[in-house]
Amino acid sequence: MVIKKCRLIGQVEVSGAKNSALRLLAASLLTDEAVQILNSPNSLLDMQVHIAMLRVLGKTCIEDKHSLKIEENKKIETDLLWNERSIRNTLLILGALVARFGEGRVPFPGGCQLGDRKYDLHVMLLEKMGAKVWEEENYLCAKTKGKLKGCEIELPIRSTGATENAVICGSLAEGRTVVWNPHIRPEIFDLIDMLNEMGANIRVYGQKCIEIDGVDNLHGAKHRTIPDNVEAITWAIASVITGGDIEILNFPFEHLEVPMIFLRESGMKYYRSKDSLIVRGGTPYPVEISTGPYPGINSDMQPLFAVYGACSKGESKIVDLRFPGRYAYAEELSKMGMRYSIEGDLLKIEGGESFKGTTVKAIDLRAGIALVLAGLVADGETIILDSWQIDRGYENLSEKLNHLTSSWG
Repeated sequence: MVIKKCRLIGQVEVSGAKNSALRLLAASLLTDEAVQILNSPNSLLDMQVHIAMLRVLGKTCIEDKHSLKIEENKKIETDLLWNERSIRNTLLILGALVARFGEGRVPFPGGCQLGDRKYDLHVMLLEKMGAKVWEEENYLCAKTKGKLKGCEIELPIRSTGATENAVICGSLAEGRTVVWNPHIRPEIFDLIDMLNEMGANIRVYGQKCIEIDGVDNLHGAKHRTIPDNVEAITWAIASVITGGDIEILNFPFEHLEVPMIFLRESGMKYYRSKDSLIVRGGTPYPVEISTGPYPGINSDMQPLFAVYGACSKGESKIVDLRFPGRYAYAEELSKMGMRYSIEGDLLKIEGGESFKGTTVKAIDLRAGIALVLAGLVADGETIILDSWQIDRGYENLSEKLNHLTSSWG
């Protein structure tokens, strides 16, 4: 991918949330009836991997531009035989298979390598619900006699994935499942909304707990995926640092209140309408943030804030409380001129230096989009290697940039 310095002007529409749509695909395994997902970012690389996995298991997936219909016309396999790149969502596929069929075998999870991202919490909740879990070469396997059993699950940390899997497993479990210390965020609510539309019985009590009364069967549903809040923030930051003027359609302001407060107080100027956000003018000021559970700043957003801080004059400070040390992207940005230091879990960025185009590498999805932002304000040409990482989470990025500027290359 080649990025050139430019000013972004025009309209851009936020796509459906990858981190929501993937969960909805896993949940479709809980029923033999048709599930239709609207506002689905089908072209994303991770979505294509998941759709292919569903087809291997026996589902029929009918793709339209922004719609995905999942049908079941033959017996579903519980052994996901897979030799391609894996994704983190295989853990939820395993939960759905065990919840409905009593057994499952999936490849080890993939995804971005963010610190110590193990799957022990997923194993713990499956075992508490009565399943036997074991590893077999490069696969994770689980089996239970009869149905999973509802129980009380206390999560030691607010884990998004473990919360999602507990909700998926509890939907068809026998009795009541209570998830204490869940991670409540928009993608969780989206998953719960679709499951309830399918006939599940799930209630959320804030960050305290989630109660799931298991049902015998789930039916089909038609559900619209929420907008991608990380993509929305990306366009807002891009507008400020490039001196642009962007109207961001389908902007999920209700999901981004805290991050937008930080950006507003750090120089962003924006105007809110019913379904869009206009970001016009403004000057980046230094930022001082820590990531945290929703409604705080998502860990996926902190590389974007790093570029924002680097474009300001002064020192910015970032602490990632969810994935301590998630700063590997800073080394790639330093090749473009960003000055930084790491003190324990604290990332310090000294702003004021102009970015300079060079050849850099997208080590993961969020690092990749940070390099795109830096490239938009860098002198010269920026070449991003392994840009396929960005395609995992940003739908039609080149087309959207082409629409906003003629300088895209």
